[in-house]
Amino acid sequence: MKALTPSDELAEIVGAKPLPRTEVVKKLWAYIKKNGLQDKKNKRNINADEKLGKVFGGKKTVNMFQMTSLVSKHLK
Repeated sequence: MKALTPSDELAEIVGAKPLPRTEVVKKLWAYIKKNGLQDKKNKRNINADEKLGKVFGGKKTVNMFQMTSLVSKHLK
């Protein structure tokens, strides 16, 4: 897997060094679980805190599939 550089917003969550997309997703999920951001009723939805809101383009809630495409925009 090719290492990709996260944007400044995403780097606040996963770190600034280049990572393969799979590692970025792993770190994102670790952050989501650590901070209890997975919706309690619909586990496919992620409720954004301040840091994730920047990555999600200001959206308060996104589903897992939307999250993947929104995160892709923050990887170079």
